[in-house]
Amino acid sequence: MNFRILIDKERCKGCELCVSACSHAVLKMADGLNSKAYHFAEIQESEACTGCQQCAQMCPDAAIEIEQEED
Repeated sequence: MNFRILIDKERCKGCELCVSACSHAVLKMADGLNSKAYHFAEIQESEACTGCQQCAQMCPDAAIEIEQEED
């Protein structure tokens, strides 16, 4: 099963809770900044995503969505 990770980088405030919540190292913090000058979360290893939704649940700004991809 494959999952699509959608991150709204403009909603992200760089708290890094999603990165620490992911036990599969799917996310990392970007080197770049969003329009509010925050380092935002970005996808590092999308293939490792199990769809557990821990990152989305931890995000206080609801900037992450996980969708199951159709085969």
